[in-house]
Amino acid sequence: MQTIQTLAAHILDTVLSGKNLTDTLATAWRQHPALAPAERAAVMDITHGALRHYGWLRGALDKLLSRPLTDSHIDRLLIVALYQLEHTQAAPYAIVDHAVRVAAAHEGGRLKGLTNAVLRNFQRRHDELAAALRREPTAFWNHPDWWVGAVQQAYPKDWKAILTASNQHPPMTVRVNRRRLSVADWLTRLQEAGLEGVVLEGDAVRLVKPVPVDKLPGFAEGDVSVQDAGAQLAADWLEVADGMRVLDACAAPGGKTCHLLERAQLDLTAVDNDAHRLQRVQSNLTRLGLSARCLTGDASRPKAWWDGQMFDRVLADVPCSASGVARRHPDIKWTRRPTDIPSLGRQQGALADALWALVAPGGKMLYATCSIFPTENRRQIDAFLTRHVNAELERDIQLLPDENHDGFYYALIRKT
Repeated sequence: MQTIQTLAAHILDTVLSGKNLTDTLATAWRQHPALAPAERAAVMDITHGALRHYGWLRGALDKLLSRPLTDSHIDRLLIVALYQLEHTQAAPYAIVDHAVRVAAAHEGGRLKGLTNAVLRNFQRRHDELAAALRREPTAFWNHPDWWVGAVQQAYPKDWKAILTASNQHPPMTVRVNRRRLSVADWLTRLQEAGLEGVVLEGDAVRLVKPVPVDKLPGFAEGDVSVQDAGAQLAADWLEVADGMRVLDACAAPGGKTCHLLERAQLDLTAVDNDAHRLQRVQSNLTRLGLSARCLTGDASRPKAWWDGQMFDRVLADVPCSASGVARRHPDIKWTRRPTDIPSLGRQQGALADALWALVAPGGKMLYATCSIFPTENRRQIDAFLTRHVNAELERDIQLLPDENHDGFYYALIRKT
C-alpha cells in the first residue's frame, strides 16, 4: 500500500499543478513498469476518486490543519489517505500506518507526527467535519465555486442534478460496428459471455457493470468500440452517405472518425494538430479494418494541409472546457479556470470560421463540444450565424450528463 499511496500522491500533486491526469498516468506507467495490474487499478481508483471528491477532501484537510502545509507531497499524501478512509474498504489502521511510513521516509520524517495526528483526528472528528462541510458549496458539490455558479446560472432548474451526475462514476458504453453485426446479435454474444447490457439509441449498448475491454466479445476483432452514447450521436447528426467527401477536424482519438466510416463508404480526412494522438486514430482504424487520410495539422489554418477540394460534410469537434465529461476526467474541475472559457471561445469561433470555408455549397458542418456551458455552445452558434449569411442552423441539441451519456452539444449548420 505504501507504493500505491506514494505514487498516487505524486500523481495528484502533478495534476493539481496543472497537468493532465491521463497523460500523468501514462507517464507513471512508463516510469513504473513493474507495477502489477492490481496496483495500477488501485492507483487509478485513488487518483480518480480523490479528484472526484477533492472539494470535500480539501475542505476536511484544511479544517484539520492549523495552517496550510508548505510540503505539497505530504499535503497530497494526506488527501490520498483521507480518500481511502472515506471511500474505500481498506482497513483504516492499515491506511494510517502506511501513510505514516511514507511520511517517515520523506524529508527525514519531519512530518511523520503531523501525518499521524491529522489522520487520527479525522477519524475522531469525522461526523463533526462532515456536518460542517455540508454548509460549504465547494465541499458539498465537489466543484469549484465558479463552476457551481456557472451551472446554476445556465440551468436554474436542473443545476443540482447536473452537478450530482458530474460526480458519479461514468457509464461504460460500447458502439457496435454495424458493418460487422447488428446490435441485437452482439447483445446475444454479450449475454453468452455472462455480461449484461442495455440497448440505447443507434449503435450504443451500456454495460450494466464495466469490464476491461479484453472481456468484451469481439473487441479485438473490431466488432465493438468503447464510446459514450452522447459522442455516438455525432455520426447520426452529420448525415453521411456513401461517396461523400468528409473532414473530421480535431479527430483524435478517433472514435467519431471510425463511427462515420462504419456508417458509410466515405472519402474521409482526419486532421489533428497532435501527431502522437493522431497515431491513436490510425490504431483504431487498423483494429476496425477501416481507412482514412490522417493528417497532422492545425484545423484553424487549413491552407497548410488542405488540397483545395471542398467537403460535403465537416465535423468541427472544437476544443472546449470538457465540462460535460468531468466525471470521466475529474482533474478538469480543478485545473480549469473561469478565464479559460473566453479564451476557448475565441478558439472555437476561429476554428468554426476556418472550417466553414471548406464546406461545399449545400454541404453541412456539425459543430460539436463536450461542454455544458452555453458560452461555448449555442452562444457560439448564434455569433457564427451572425458572421456568415450563407449559414443556416438546421437543428441543435444540448445533452446533459445522466446515467446513459455524458454532456455534449451539437449544432448542424447547412451552407446555403
